[in-house]
Amino acid sequence: MKTIITFAKTYFVKEEKIIKHIVSWLKQYSNLSKTKGFVIGISGGIDSAVTSVLGAKTNLPILCVEMPIHQSAAQVERANKHVNWLQKECPNISAIETDLTAIFDSFIKLMPEIKTEETAERALINTRARIRMTTLYYFAQLNNYLVLGTGNKVEDFGIGFFTKYGDGGVDLSPIADLTKSEIFTLGKKLNIIEDIQAARPTDGLWNDDRTDEDQIGATYPELEWAMRYSENNNNITAREKEVLAIYKSLREVNSHKMKEIPVCSIPEKLR
Repeated sequence: MKTIITFAKTYFVKEEKIIKHIVSWLKQYSNLSKTKGFVIGISGGIDSAVTSVLGAKTNLPILCVEMPIHQSAAQVERANKHVNWLQKECPNISAIETDLTAIFDSFIKLMPEIKTEETAERALINTRARIRMTTLYYFAQLNNYLVLGTGNKVEDFGIGFFTKYGDGGVDLSPIADLTKSEIFTLGKKLNIIEDIQAARPTDGLWNDDRTDEDQIGATYPELEWAMRYSENNNNITAREKEVLAIYKSLREVNSHKMKEIPVCSIPEKLR
């Protein structure tokens, strides 16, 4: 059984100030972009729950979209509960559920058969995220809204744990400078429903109930530790060495997702 890293000092965020800062930032960005509101995908997880509440606090229109694709009943139920709660709390919330399972299944039928099952499975997992991204932008363009991202600091800037042009395809990222632990802390402050606060993080892209930890091999607190780790500190445990190896490996493999798209510059002498 894995040993979970614990910390002698717990980091607490200044919740109220951070909430006000993000809400103000969202308002300013919307005003500058001359858009009318925001659209966000609701998964039943803590990231989308917190982000949707922060968006709601702007008092601008918020469209919450549930987009199940062969989703587990528990994830769908948590998403429904959150949206229902948010609509009761905030008058600026509208919601729609669009089941994308049929679209996903049709896509599979149209694609040629792939012999390497593992490669095909990974490609289809990312396809789910990209179908959802397309759906969000459909509603965004209909309403002149911006698509809110729900990625956190570890996912977006640590290990690249997101789908390029899937859940990574957004207009702005309100919580991408917050760790998962900080987001859970904000979730408590924002009174996110207990079912979501207690749920183990998952990207919801698989047919089974595998969690992010199952896929990564480390917990978010462990990965947050790895992001802060100083190479000068050699006094670490065997588990910490294992976590560092996981973190460095994923960061290297996914580094292309965390960088700007390369542009081939044409020398003036060739023009």
